[in-house]
Amino acid sequence: MQASICIPTSSTSRSLLKTITNPLLGHSLSSKPCLSLKRRASFTTKAVLSTTKEAVLKDFHERRALKIISGLQNFDKENVASVITAAEQGGATHVDIACDPELVKLAISLTSLPVCVSSVDPAAFPAAVEAGALMVEIGNYDSFYEMGVIFTPEQILNLTKETKRILPSVALSVTVPHTLSLPDQVKLAEMLEQEGVDVIQTEGGKCSNPSQSGVLGLIEKASPTLAAAYSISRAVNIPVMCSSGLSAVTAPMAITAGAAGVGVGSAVNKLNDVVAMIAEVRSISDSLGASTGTSRRASSEEKILKL
Repeated sequence: MQASICIPTSSTSRSLLKTITNPLLGHSLSSKPCLSLKRRASFTTKAVLSTTKEAVLKDFHERRALKIISGLQNFDKENVASVITAAEQGGATHVDIACDPELVKLAISLTSLPVCVSSVDPAAFPAAVEAGALMVEIGNYDSFYEMGVIFTPEQILNLTKETKRILPSVALSVTVPHTLSLPDQVKLAEMLEQEGVDVIQTEGGKCSNPSQSGVLGLIEKASPTLAAAYSISRAVNIPVMCSSGLSAVTAPMAITAGAAGVGVGSAVNKLNDVVAMIAEVRSISDSLGASTGTSRRASSEEKILKL
C-alpha cells in the first residue's frame, strides 16, 4: 500500500493508513503508483490530522481544559506515572510530560487523555509525536529559570516557526514568559497567534512571593499569571491557558479572567503519593466545573442582553 500511494513510511503514516484509508478507498490498491490514490491518501492524512487536532483542542474551545504537568525535565518514570494516573482519575482533560518517546509510550499505556510533550528543542518533538503525543508545548520554563536562563521574544518566535515547519498539523501551545513586562507578553502573544499557534500559555507563579498565608497567599501567588491571562485573552482570538501557581482556590478565577483552561504542575507533581495527587486534581477539576457553569450562564446572559 505504501509503495502504491507514495507517502512516507513512518509508523504514524502506516497507522493512519491502516485505520483510515481502506474504508475510504474501498478497494485494494494496485502496486503501480496512481496520482488519484496519492491525492486521496494526502487528503485522508490531512483529514485525520485535522480531526485529531480538533479533538485535542475541543476542551480549550469549550473553556474547560485542565492540563496536569509533570515537568519539562522530569524523567522519573515512577513520578510521571503517578502524575498521569492522577490526571486520568482526577478529572483532567490533558496531561503534559517531558519530551521523551519512552515517557509518551508510558503515558498512553496509562491514560486515554491527550498527551502533550514540552520542550524548547523543536527537533525533539517528532519522535515524541511518533510515539503517540498529540500536542506539543514550547514552554514550562521553570527549570531553566532556576539555572538563570531566560528566553527572549525573538528566541520563542524562532522556536515556534521551526516547530510549525517540522510539525505543521500538530496542535501547538507556546508559553509566554513572565520575565517580560505585561505589555510585552501581550505583544508576543499576538505575534504567536499570527504564526499559527493554537494555544497561548501564561505563567508567573515562580516570580510571586506571597506575603500572606492561607487563601490570601494562594491568591497572591496566582496574581501574575491571572493578570497575564486577563490581558492576553483580550488581545488574541485563540485559547489562553492560565498556568503556574494555581490551586483549587484560584483556578476558577483564571476562567473568569478569560482563560480557556488551566495548567497545574507543582501543586500535583510535588506531592508524595498518588492518592494525594488524585485528590488535588479532583479538587481543581471540581472547582472548574462550578466555574465553567457560571461562565456559560454569564455568556448566555450577555447574548440575551445584546439581542
